[in-house]
Amino acid sequence: MKVDAVFSGGGVKAFAFIGALEAMEENEIEIVRLAGSSAGAIVAGLVAVGYQVAELKEIMLDLNLKELLDGQKLEKYFPFFKWLSLYKSFGLYKGHVFEMWLNQLLEEKGVRTFADISDGRLKLTVADLTLGRLIIMPDDLKQTYGILPERFSVARAIRMSAGLPFFFKPEKIYDQEAKKHIMVDGALLSSLPIWLFKKPTIKPIRPVIGFQLQSKEKYYTNYQIKNGLQFGKILISTMQHAQDLRYISKYNQPNIVFLDTDHINVADFSLSKTDRIELAELGKQKTVNFLNRSFS
Repeated sequence: MKVDAVFSGGGVKAFAFIGALEAMEENEIEIVRLAGSSAGAIVAGLVAVGYQVAELKEIMLDLNLKELLDGQKLEKYFPFFKWLSLYKSFGLYKGHVFEMWLNQLLEEKGVRTFADISDGRLKLTVADLTLGRLIIMPDDLKQTYGILPERFSVARAIRMSAGLPFFFKPEKIYDQEAKKHIMVDGALLSSLPIWLFKKPTIKPIRPVIGFQLQSKEKYYTNYQIKNGLQFGKILISTMQHAQDLRYISKYNQPNIVFLDTDHINVADFSLSKTDRIELAELGKQKTVNFLNRSFS
């Protein structure tokens, strides 16, 4: 059976996607097209270029996440430089090591630019703060910025989509008029862009499955606001889900696998291997349950 798959944002919770993909593989379900936001963009990108589940498990379960966090050298001796960096450049970490890591993985599969991926196979969301709008990579590159997709780095596009605000420094794109655009995490405006492949008025080419790293209750409900911290968290949550929920609540809810990873902090880069394995097992079980309900 062939499907299209969409992976949500959720930081380190994305280890649950490994188990979800394993369940899909064991049920002989082939993914044709992939889309993703933030952490989901990483997984979608690696699968799109040919990484198998066994390879992803080997790469991800033993990965030292902290090695991807490249701050200023002076921070080792003067911790306040980290916060100065946040003030001046809008992010704690540069993200260069993260992009180099992505680039190395993609090059091992012979992929550098979107020219090396089948047309339409991979779509990633990025938030353009300069324009105040959601950007789809690679679809919007030429029309919006005058950049040819076949010359644009896939690793850079994934890095942009996974550029967690205030955590990684924003990436920049310069358009054909040399205007600078500030690009950040795609999940800021669309956490689960299932609408990319499944539209309300058009019959889909094949089934579309969305993988959401939150529980169903958490995804659809904003709880009572009692203080400023809760207000801020719910404000961000509303921004992430507003566009998606226009479609999901009415058309796509039965197509979503809720992976129930609410107990994990999205930025816990010290997550142990045991926790990662447990997340993968959780993702696998939730996906097996979904497949048994939907395709049995």
